[in-house]
Amino acid sequence: MNRKQLVEEVQMLMISGTITKKEIDEALSHAFDLIREVAHKEPVTLRGFGTFKVVTRAAKMGRNPQTGETLAIPEKQAFVFKAAA
Repeated sequence: MNRKQLVEEVQMLMISGTITKKEIDEALSHAFDLIREVAHKEPVTLRGFGTFKVVTRAAKMGRNPQTGETLAIPEKQAFVFKAAA
């Protein structure tokens, strides 16, 4: 399911029908921005849904596939999600 499909599902669940797709999309954007911000400090777990967290990917050596040249890939942080079981 992608974001657009999620927005459509939420709108179908709304009984009153007074909330537009745009408003639902904005609310989801704010929710995910908040989750991303908090996850930089500590993992965010939503029971029955999953866990969002930031992990540090170690520096490594890579290779340019076109030239075969070896290059250093620096350490970086990645935002990850693990679905609940």
